[in-house]
Order: sequence, then C-alpha cells, then structure tokens
Amino acid sequence: MKRILLGTVVLSLCLSNGTFRAEAASGELREAAECRIRGGLPHVFEKLQKGREVRIAYLGGSITAQPGWRVKTLAWFRQQYPQAQVKEINAAIGGTGSELGVFRLEHDVLRHQPDLLFVEFAVNDGGTPLERIHQAMEGIVRKTWKKEAGTDICFVYTLTEGMVKTLQAGKCWRSAGAMEALADHYGIPSIHMGIEVVRLEQEGKLIFKAPRPKTDEEKAELGDKILFSPDGVHPYPDSGHQLYFEAVVRSLLKIRRTGSPDPHKLPRPLVKEPWEEARMVPLSRARLSTGWHKLDEKKHPLAQRFGQRLGELWKANQPGETITYRFRGTKLLIYDLLGPDSGQVIVRVDEKPMKITPRFDAYCTYHRLATLAVAEGLPWGEHRVHLEIHPDQPDKARILSKRKQKIDDPKRFDDTAWYAGAILLIGEPVD
Repeated sequence: MKRILLGTVVLSLCLSNGTFRAEAASGELREAAECRIRGGLPHVFEKLQKGREVRIAYLGGSITAQPGWRVKTLAWFRQQYPQAQVKEINAAIGGTGSELGVFRLEHDVLRHQPDLLFVEFAVNDGGTPLERIHQAMEGIVRKTWKKEAGTDICFVYTLTEGMVKTLQAGKCWRSAGAMEALADHYGIPSIHMGIEVVRLEQEGKLIFKAPRPKTDEEKAELGDKILFSPDGVHPYPDSGHQLYFEAVVRSLLKIRRTGSPDPHKLPRPLVKEPWEEARMVPLSRARLSTGWHKLDEKKHPLAQRFGQRLGELWKANQPGETITYRFRGTKLLIYDLLGPDSGQVIVRVDEKPMKITPRFDAYCTYHRLATLAVAEGLPWGEHRVHLEIHPDQPDKARILSKRKQKIDDPKRFDDTAWYAGAILLIGEPVD
C-alpha cells in the first residue's frame, strides 16, 4: 500500500491488486480545468471531415435530457460538417446516474453503433460512493471499447449550486474527480462545462439560481446579469445551457487536432471488479407467476412512455404475484417504475431473511423510471431471488407529506401494483 497525502485529501493506491480508492476527508481530489485533451477524439473527427455518417450518443441525466447543451452541440456538429450525416442517440434519463447507465448502455447506446459517446453523470453521482462511481464508469468505458474499439468517449461535467464554491476554489467535485482518474487511465478527454459559469458568478456577472424577472422593476434590477438556472441544477436553455454549449465548443476546437484514429486499447482495469459484465435482461426471461401481464406498447400509455427504455413493460397488482430468477454473479436489480398506484415488494435472496421494499416514495404523484436493489455485494456464485407483491400498501399519505404533497384522487393511489421491465445483472443468467 502506498499512500499519497495531498493537503487534506488522501489518495490510496492499492498497487497489489490494481485497485484505486480515493477518500476525501475534506477538499477535493483534482484540480479543475475546463478541458483536458488527453488522447482526443480522432475517430469521430476523421469521419466528420470525410463526410461520413456519424452517430453521436449522449448518456446522462436530466441536464442532458433538457433541450440544451445536447441539442446545441448536435446542431454545431451539423453546421461545422455539413457534408457529414450527423445523427443523435439520445440516452439521457432524468434522475439517473452512472450505476444505471452501465446497465442500460448496451440497450440505449451501443446497439445503435455510436461514433462518439458523451457521458454526463457528475451531478447525479454527486453523493454516490466513490467505489461505485469507479466501477460503473469504468464499466461504461470497457463495455464500449470491447464492443467497438473505434468509438470515441468524452466525459463531460455539469454542476449544481452546492458545487459552486468548490469549483471556484479550483477543485473538482468528488464525483468529477473520481471520473478524472479514469479519464487519465484511459486517455479520455474531459470537459468541465461549469468553469466559466462559476467565474462569471464570482465576478458578479451571473446569478446561479433565480426565477425569470416578470416586472419591469425586476428586469431593471437584473440588468445585464446572466440568469443561469431556476432551481440551482437545470440551466435555462437560452442562458445557462448556452454557457455549457460554449464551453463544449471551445474544448472541441482544441480536442479535434489531437490523436490518430487507431483502435482504442484496453489497459488493465484501474479498479477492482469494474462492472464491465453488467447486462440488462428482459423480465420475460425470469419465471413470472400467472398474474403478470405484458403491457402493449402501442396501446398502454405507460408502455408507450417507458417501453423503449425498459425494452418491455409488465404489470402485476395482486398480492402474492411473484418473480423468481437464478443467476451466477454478484449483483442484481430490477428496472421498474414508481408511481401513485405502486405497492411494496417482498425480497428474498438465497436463504437470507426477507425484506420489504416500497415501490412508492415522496415523488410518486406521477410514474417514473427506478431501480429496485435486490442483491448487492454477493460472493461470486449461483444465487436465487424470489420477489413477491406485498398485500399491504405503504402509508402513501405520510410518505407524500414529506414533500408537502397530498393524495389528490384516492382512485389513482389505491392499488398494490408493480411495473417492471428488466433484470439488471452483474454476472450471467442461470435460468
């Protein structure tokens, strides 16, 4: 074990087993920079310059899902290279981080054969344990280059209000710092979109969080200051996202002059057990009790809305309906929905005691994608999971009250439904 002390940051390099562990007592891991070029993006720029078809994938959370930097950069590529056919792969899902990203990578991105993959998870991974960020992000890199060694990858970092002071001190937030270690190891370029944002805020030229002015008096008070976001997270498309876009363009103009289009090589993993074996298995591959019904993607509104992400969407709502599955591996989740009519699930793994997990939370006034963590940290080997709908509803009124929400229509909430679409697995199926 070799320990390197940098100020108040301890980096532990476990050289014996090739793992990397970073623990920040206070302060941050890395010096922040708007652009680190590293190995560049030579494959995609060669294809753009030759006027070929190019597919650009955006894997990220709600900031990327917005009609902002993603839309603006796609238009920039098309304007800069009008002779090329530039197509988009939009793989952004709000409220999700790199852990779900590595599982859905094949379904949402790789099967579409991207030439360039932007990965944006620094905000949604902001509170994720560093070990998981390392495992998931390295899994994304290794899965991508195992599938296609000519796909270029670029890490991009956004920010929230809580990250501003850290970035103004010249440091990356902990999640971005963890990703930078991987970017170094694999020669992946990175772009921090927030550097210019925090500089402008520090100089009094930008307001990070504020509603748009409505009255003439409010407009006069704002003057020529830039409004960045209404909520401290999601930038305004015409101002905040414009700054993000300009940071990406400045960086791309530097990056495009670097590197040669040789196949990307995979060095030894930086961390122990990166999730390169993560996979997404259709729920239909599991053993389902007779009360499960596959929802028609052409007719059912939830299947129309979420079926493309989940691959398929199933519903059961009677207590006692079950899913059973056997696998060989270390980790299993269920890719599902939370919503007003959702209930609870009884989880049993091998011979361990059962646990009851609600599929309802304080945001469940609408349906949204989620994951149910079934089995984690298991020893490698064969395991059996048994999932069953619990007969009782969670206390929905109490849960909603945490966000000062109420049950508006009792009929919408009165059920024990479970909507599920896929098994997220690190390992391999046995059944």
